[in-house]
Amino acid sequence: MAEKKSLLKRLWYVFRSPSKVAVGLVLVFGFFGGVIFWGGFNTALEVTNTESFCISCHEMQENVYLEYRDTIHYANRSGVRASCPDCHVPHEWTHKIVRKVAASKEVWGKLTGIIDTPEKFEGHRRHMAEREWQRMKETDSRECRNCHNFDYMDFSLQGKRSAQAHSTSLASGEKTCIDCHKGIAHQLPDMQGVAGF
Repeated sequence: MAEKKSLLKRLWYVFRSPSKVAVGLVLVFGFFGGVIFWGGFNTALEVTNTESFCISCHEMQENVYLEYRDTIHYANRSGVRASCPDCHVPHEWTHKIVRKVAASKEVWGKLTGIIDTPEKFEGHRRHMAEREWQRMKETDSRECRNCHNFDYMDFSLQGKRSAQAHSTSLASGEKTCIDCHKGIAHQLPDMQGVAGF
């Protein structure tokens, strides 16, 4: 019993007064471990923020990606292209992380097969669209504004109706991009009961 107490006292002394080498090793391993973790985390974040990742599941490839390919955001006269993450993932790091955490529900949908057939996808289209419209409205269409800057709009080059809406409702903050531009890159669901339709 005395040997046990003696051993415990020695261990307690070692842990209470670590050597400078041990402290240095902990700091070095902690630093390099942190760098490796941070680099791996950011690499994974960027990989999941590509169009190829977005369409890697057949639900997206066979539904919304096919629709998107027929829109002006995919191909146009200027050659400027907005891909899936440009519209659905914020650019700023903090907002991007929040969006990625929220998107984890979509992984659950994939695993449980909620939208794994075109029929199931169509059955959930309205709900998914409304959820995305609400998110964009709450962020004042932040992702739209990554490319479309109100300050540089030339109303003289826009149609009369667009110029009127942009110079009044959009300028005053009464409306945001998604209020008028639903379905800009995807087919609209049944719009019965949706304001403005």
